[in-house]
Amino acid sequence: MFSGLLKMLPTFRKDNVKDTESPLNYDDLISLDAETLAEEGIAGAYQRLLPELKKHIRNPAQIYEYIDSEIPEYKVSCNGEEFTIYSAEVPGSEEESWARATYSLFVIVNAQLCDSEITFFAIDADNNLSGMFLTEQEAMAARNIIKSEADWPYIPTLDAPFYGQYHEGKSAGCMSQ
Repeated sequence: MFSGLLKMLPTFRKDNVKDTESPLNYDDLISLDAETLAEEGIAGAYQRLLPELKKHIRNPAQIYEYIDSEIPEYKVSCNGEEFTIYSAEVPGSEEESWARATYSLFVIVNAQLCDSEITFFAIDADNNLSGMFLTEQEAMAARNIIKSEADWPYIPTLDAPFYGQYHEGKSAGCMSQ
């Protein structure tokens, strides 16, 4: 199990687990890559995670992308809510596009899971960003087993500098939506 994990999460080390077995099934990890999300990849990532989302809800919502290369601008919308990933009209949005794209995707997915015991948690960040559908109990169990807080499952936020990811004694986000 750990050999597959090491290939998927290059920053994760076997010695990062307090006990011999993680409560997370890393075969269920959905690779996302925050850079790809920010570069007009949210709808594609959503399509890749739909088979798993459909296990938890009957009718997943549709995501719509709005791309204007002249401004430049990239927005997504779902269920009437619009998310600006970057826009020349929104100062700082381009610099935060990775975080904004990550946050938007997780809000869109988790808003649909509000009547479920499952939450879509982020694992790692940046180019190593992945997601995993977990119960709150599974996420908490991972926190008790995995030594490095930066490797704990988390819910992305727009709060810099860690955007919800736990980091060396700083709880930068909450474990539930």
